[in-house]
Amino acid sequence: MKNNSFSIPEKKKPLLEVKNFSLSFPQYKEGFEESNIHVIKNFELSINPGEIVAVLGSSGSGKSLLADSILGILPENAKTQGHVFFENEPLTAKKQSELRGKEISLIPQSVKALDPLMKTGKQVQSIVRNKKDKKKIQEDAFKKLGLPTATGKQYPFELSGGMARRVLIATAMVCDAKLIIADEPTPGLDKKTWNETLEYLKQLGKANSGMMFITHDIHAALKIADKIAVFYAGETVEIANKADFSGHGENLQHPYTKALWQALPENDFIPLKGNQPGFNELIPGCAFAPRCYKATELCQEKKPESTWVNNTMVRCFYARN
Repeated sequence: MKNNSFSIPEKKKPLLEVKNFSLSFPQYKEGFEESNIHVIKNFELSINPGEIVAVLGSSGSGKSLLADSILGILPENAKTQGHVFFENEPLTAKKQSELRGKEISLIPQSVKALDPLMKTGKQVQSIVRNKKDKKKIQEDAFKKLGLPTATGKQYPFELSGGMARRVLIATAMVCDAKLIIADEPTPGLDKKTWNETLEYLKQLGKANSGMMFITHDIHAALKIADKIAVFYAGETVEIANKADFSGHGENLQHPYTKALWQALPENDFIPLKGNQPGFNELIPGCAFAPRCYKATELCQEKKPESTWVNNTMVRCFYARN
């Protein structure tokens, strides 16, 4: 049996570090009996300076709530446990309020986040801090993103979806944040705009100190990320290097990660049977066990803890050295 104590092998001090983080919401059953819906369980993640880490999971798996947790914008009834550190300091509610929109910036999933009553140039200029020539900074950002000069004088409804997303990216560019959280920034884009948006995000992540890229699209994750944290039923089941996604997935450790890789059309195109459990389903063992070809009685009864195998964090009793 492997040593299940969690430690991070990197020598660099992480920009963002999440340890054993859990998120739940109260639920009231008949008779007003209170129970908790566990959305995120024992989540672990670290992002080093200059690194882009993708959080990859299916739609509705709780990924966006992870972003809200880090930003400190959860609903009041949310309950959290665990530890989140930013530059080695605990990310308290007070610290989140101080850093949000400054040191930590969000690129939201929906272009509806743009103010429909304000021209896009003014919106981006309003983000610039402690600098005089805000208009020039905004115009330079638009130019880098391939947006026409006239874009700054337009309202969001006058822009295409791809242009509006680039405006959202510009807001992150001009705030000089150390950590960018990009929450599903590519859905609904055509192939050309998809490629361009990912390239802009990659440049932004590398120019700043780090990026958390939240997505359900494995192709997008592989195009932009250095590491990929695979999210399943609210847990990090594996944090793998981009290079491990090759061949038949021989270097991938968790059966779910391998299944995702082998299900791609350019690979074996093997569909993964079954469904991810819902938040209100209580599973005593490994959440993936009902769908896993490797599952044993141990997997059904006990949750695997995180361990490091060949420089990969994984939650599986049968990951190999």
